[in-house]
Amino acid sequence: MSKPWIASALFRNMVISPLFVAASLLTSAYAHSVPPTYANFSACATIPSFFSCENTEPVVNTCCTPTQGLVLATQFWSTWTGLEREHQLLPKNSWTIHGLWPDNCDGSFEQYCDLSRQYDPKPSPAAFPNGTVIPAWTGPTIDTVIENFGRSDLLDFMNKYWINQKDPNTYLWAHEFSKHATCTSTFDTTCYGGSYKKDQEVIDYFDATIRAYHQYPTYNLLAAFGIVPSNKTTYTLSQFQNAVKSQIGVVPYFGCSTNGTVLTEVWYFSHVYGTEQYGAYKTLDSTSTSSCSSTASIWYYERTPRSEREVRNF
Repeated sequence: MSKPWIASALFRNMVISPLFVAASLLTSAYAHSVPPTYANFSACATIPSFFSCENTEPVVNTCCTPTQGLVLATQFWSTWTGLEREHQLLPKNSWTIHGLWPDNCDGSFEQYCDLSRQYDPKPSPAAFPNGTVIPAWTGPTIDTVIENFGRSDLLDFMNKYWINQKDPNTYLWAHEFSKHATCTSTFDTTCYGGSYKKDQEVIDYFDATIRAYHQYPTYNLLAAFGIVPSNKTTYTLSQFQNAVKSQIGVVPYFGCSTNGTVLTEVWYFSHVYGTEQYGAYKTLDSTSTSSCSSTASIWYYERTPRSEREVRNF
């Protein structure tokens, strides 16, 4: 016969054990929490704010306003990837991310501004105008940075909507950060203060690029006007421009290949109030002349069926 005090102790253990399990899980959750990557913009609260490129006085703090203040959110319309066998596929019914580019207010631009943050395995251009070679990155691929910060959600989204051609997606991501983000003053490492963790601005740049991408759902903007990919029907440049302008109030840059007859990309121009990371984007008319023909018919081709997949959740 079991002793009463033993049965009582066993009962207490049965009741308390779930509490210990819950506490253990909670502790584990905190231990594996995603580290913050936001910059330290506290100094920006004490100085005037304005839209980039619209200031009448010099920028006091380049962490608070991008000095390269003409910002382009760019997208691709690709019909294949070249890596279909590796399951690198395009998202169905969606354009894909190209990047977030900082131009100077006059439309000129710099590139690869900080070679200590050069992660591009295939720099393009391969050298600066003065002949200085831009060294190709040979270290770990940039997705390891995302993984190190615990951002599996970010990596999942990028593998769905930020798709490369001919090379792995990571090559495009590293190219966009190294060529463009390093020339954006609000992504300078000094803007992150004394608690800066190496590469946290990489995460911020990817997040900011995706935030800008969400502002311009190009596929739906066009489809709402009956403009959908087709291998039988062509469109005119004015059809693309008028459809988008009716929804966002401006005309973006449409890019075409094959003598201006095959639609391949779109650029949305903006000035930014505050920082590229978190500020408000004021969309502007394109400052670049479209490379699409203004007179010839333009193809907006369907994708190769095996080159795309459904990435939206049912």
